Amino acid sequence: MTTLTTTPDGSAARRSVPPPSPAPAAGRRRQGGTVLAVPALVWYLVFMVGPLLAIFVIAALHWPGMLQPVSFAGLDNARVVLDDPVFWDAVRNTAVQLAVAVPVMIVCAFMLGYYVAQRPPGHRVVRYLLFIPGLISTPAKAMVFYAALSPDGLLNGGLESVGLGSLADAWLASPSTALACLIALDVWAGIGFTAVLFAARLGSVPDELGEAAQLDGAGHWRTMWSVHFPVVRDYVGVVTMLQFLWTLFGSAQHVLLLTQGGPGTSSTTLSFLVYQKAFIAADLGYSQTVGVLLFLAGLVGLLTIRRVFRQNY
Repeated sequence: MTTLTTTPDGSAARRSVPPPSPAPAAGRRRQGGTVLAVPALVWYLVFMVGPLLAIFVIAALHWPGMLQPVSFAGLDNARVVLDDPVFWDAVRNTAVQLAVAVPVMIVCAFMLGYYVAQRPPGHRVVRYLLFIPGLISTPAKAMVFYAALSPDGLLNGGLESVGLGSLADAWLASPSTALACLIALDVWAGIGFTAVLFAARLGSVPDELGEAAQLDGAGHWRTMWSVHFPVVRDYVGVVTMLQFLWTLFGSAQHVLLLTQGGPGTSSTTLSFLVYQKAFIAADLGYSQTVGVLLFLAGLVGLLTIRRVFRQNY
């Protein structure tokens, strides 16, 4: 910026004036952004960090019910949990559930998503059909599986109709099949929604990549895994994290509605054990000790998935 000034002999002269510093305005903008973030930060601290800290506190207490006197237990709850065979049965069942449900769900959902992303005839209808499990409430899903897997249900009826009645079983009441039924429900409930997410992401991949691969002689299978998968690898990692957390923490509702953890402990998972000890056995210290171990397992799982998929965040 320049201004006119008068010299001692009366002539006019130009003088440069530096522009005003924008620093105060930028500082005000930063302060305004911080003020706008305060409600969200308070909400996060109260409803996210607060319950997380409460889990660790309750895990160190002897608390036999909500209205019962509380005493400090220290590490006694941890020793009781680690010495309990039911806990180790739940660990084994949860490990099997994660090892089977998550890979099967991700692989099958990615293949379905790739198919839909190729826009075959009727692909819009297929998208809506894949969304159907996500539109059904959890109790309704459980009723569908109960109707199919009960002793006089659809599965046994279908086996008898084709002459395979000897294979019929009480699927939800058998120690050898109860957990497998719950895993099947997890996969069925999550695969459609996950496939739609993959289809949306794969739809943004340039068509030229697939066309170039096919011109080089690659088929759909090789194009899917050697071209499209590396492009969306980061997104696959994110979806895998979400499904891992959902399977780890959300399995309690399916167990509660279908098997109650039985027969025996054959379908008891860690998340259901947290519910069972808190609301049925009224042992809050035990329950939240398992909750702490479940939280640590989830954290280790997320870090492992992040490393496998080479996430950069």
